[in-house]
Order: sequence, then structure tokens, then C-alpha cells
Amino acid sequence: MSAPLLSVENLVKQYDTGGGEPLTVLRDLDLSVQEGEIVAVVGESGTGKSTLLHLLGALDRPTAGTIQFKGTDLFAKSDDELAAFRNRSIGFVFQFHHLLPEFTALENVAMPALIQHQSVADVASRARDLLDLLGLADRADHRPSTLSGGEKQRVAIARALMNEPALVLMDEPTGNLDARTAKPMHREIERLSQDIDQTFVLATHDPSLAGIAKRILRLELGQLHSLDPGDEMAPADQVPGDGETSAS
Repeated sequence: MSAPLLSVENLVKQYDTGGGEPLTVLRDLDLSVQEGEIVAVVGESGTGKSTLLHLLGALDRPTAGTIQFKGTDLFAKSDDELAAFRNRSIGFVFQFHHLLPEFTALENVAMPALIQHQSVADVASRARDLLDLLGLADRADHRPSTLSGGEKQRVAIARALMNEPALVLMDEPTGNLDARTAKPMHREIERLSQDIDQTFVLATHDPSLAGIAKRILRLELGQLHSLDPGDEMAPADQVPGDGETSAS
């Protein structure tokens, strides 16, 4: 097997509570992700799924442990270096699309590349290609207020792909959509993994979305546990085994 795209070892994240013991959200967590893989992280609300994604995307620094991206220690970088890394190598999709209302779908998709001062003509061409890839070619010049919920999230996915990131992190990407609207989104994510070898790590409560993943991991008590295919969204007390489990 080739070296992982992402390798996490002994990750710890604590928060100061203002007195007494710190709140430990993640404890000695291990994870490896291969290029082109879809990995789903499930778990109850408040278990730290968003915290984990923020660390994987270098939006926050861990208390302890390491995250290596293509063999490079992320947190040996300065804050400015991390900002450049995020813009170049990570795509983010959240539950709420966070599209800029005054800009068209095309302009929203293009924004990450324009921030990098790439050629406007090249950026516009790629943004149109991405909208076409996601079935939104005829919505390129529409503002977010005229798009459906599913269309807005597909624009958000296109924006996340704009700089050809090695990794896309998704935090409840279909959590704001009904089941009928969410289903095509699941197919799009799966197709992107297959067609362009895109790597995804997604946090979700949605069994249907988790079901497209190659691996499903439950985050419980600060650690990741691999789940059997038949137990994707089993309650925490049904997770096989009760010891520390590596999610590599």
C-alpha cells in the first residue's frame, strides 16, 4: 500500500475550562487516509467531529500529537504557512453553504483561485467546468438567492474543488437538506471520488451519506473506532470491542 495522504498519531485536543481540569475532546487519536478514499466519521453530537475536521484542515492546532500531510508535519509550519497550505491543499464544505450573496455561482466557485491571483480567464474556465461537472452549467450566472438548497451545496462543493485540493473535508454537508435533495449529493461525492480520485473525510449523522464511504469510523470518548459494514450507524454501546482501536 502506498504512503497515506494523511497520517494522524496520538492526537490530543484539550480546552481550558477556566479552572480545574481541562476539557479533553480528542485523546491519543490515530488515523490514516489514503489518496482517493472516502472516510466517514460518525458519532453523537458533541463528541468532537467538527474539532477533528478543524485540526485535519489546519484551522486549529492540537494540544499534542502530530498530523502529517504527504509526509510533512503540518504544525511545524507557521500560521502564515498554514494559511497558504489550506488555500492550496484543503477544500472545506460545511452544513451551511456560506456562499457570498452578492456574487453569482460562478464567482463564488472562482473565489479561492482569485485569492491566489490566478489568471482570471483560467479561473473562469475552470469554475465553469466544475459547475458543469456538478450539473449546474445553466446556473453559473445565478445568485445564491435564486438557487435551491441542493444547488447551493453543489456550488459549495465546486468551490471546495476549485484549487484542486488533495483533501476535501465535509462537516455535515447534507445536514441542512431533506432526504430527497441529499440523495443526489451523495451520488456526486461518490462519483468525484471515482472519477477524479478525490479524497474526502466527512463528518455526518446521515446513514445514507456514511454508506458511500470506504471506511466508517465512530468517534467516541475522544478516539476513533472502526465499524463493521453492517453496523455503520450503530449506537455507541453497540460498537464492537471496548478497547482503544486504531483507525488506520
